[in-house]
Formats: sequence, C-alpha cells, structure tokens
Amino acid sequence: MDKIVKILEEIKGGVDYMNETALISDGIIESFDMITLIFKLNEEFGIEIGVEDVVPENFETVESIFKLVESKRG
Repeated sequence: MDKIVKILEEIKGGVDYMNETALISDGIIESFDMITLIFKLNEEFGIEIGVEDVVPENFETVESIFKLVESKRG
C-alpha cells in the first residue's frame, strides 16, 4: 500500500490518504487525477485497469485501490 500512497501523494499532496475514506465522493481525486492515477498504477504494477474498473467503489480508499491492483495482478 505504500507505493499506492506515494503515487497518490505525487498526484495531490497534503492529504492523509491512509485515513481518508471518500477520495472520490469528497472530490479529493478528480477526473484528471483519476487518469493520472490509473496510468501510474498500470505502469508501476504492470497491470491493465480497464474502463469497467473505473467505478467509485474501486477508488474511494487506499485499501480499495490496493484490492483493485491485487485483483489485476492475479
């Protein structure tokens, strides 16, 4: 999860990502941030996050992002 937090901090600093529970709902991560996040996750972890995966439930918390990444890593 540390790599995910590092990526998020590069995109938008000053957020307590480990304790935030509504990254999408609260507008912390916005549309351009999502594009950047998905690109960086794909690159860092060698995965392919598809359009069908881009739903708020997969990106609300660091834990939900981690679970998505793990599911893509097989």
